[in-house]
Amino acid sequence: MNRFLLAGLLLFPLLAPAQRRTVFSAEAPPPIGPYSQGVLAGNTLYVAGQIALVGSTGQLQNANVRAETLQVMNNLAAVLKAADMTFAHVVKVTIYLTDLTDFGAVNAVYAEFFKENPPARETVQVAALPRGAKVEISCVAVR
Repeated sequence: MNRFLLAGLLLFPLLAPAQRRTVFSAEAPPPIGPYSQGVLAGNTLYVAGQIALVGSTGQLQNANVRAETLQVMNNLAAVLKAADMTFAHVVKVTIYLTDLTDFGAVNAVYAEFFKENPPARETVQVAALPRGAKVEISCVAVR
């Protein structure tokens, strides 16, 4: 038997539906659509894109792009915590901005959370984000 096929057959059970569970944190805002805050599949956590909604009020923290980014990072931290993980477990990040001129301000706040061994990342400009947000960030973490 082909060794790659055999390896695939041996790994398949690791991703069986029984090893997939949703992750929810009351400290982060509830989803505003039909999705989960996070999904843990095996040892990998997929965190849905977070905008700067304050979990306790549902209001957008949009005083400025730095405050918005800080709230987004705090929301990500809450979902990571609900899965017994931290930013040290994050291996991949995607940042969505409505204006790339905000990149420097967003990057300054982001850097406070990844002081050592930062994850892989891309930053893209989009036409719009939910609720008029300027920043949305999603991540993937591995235990």
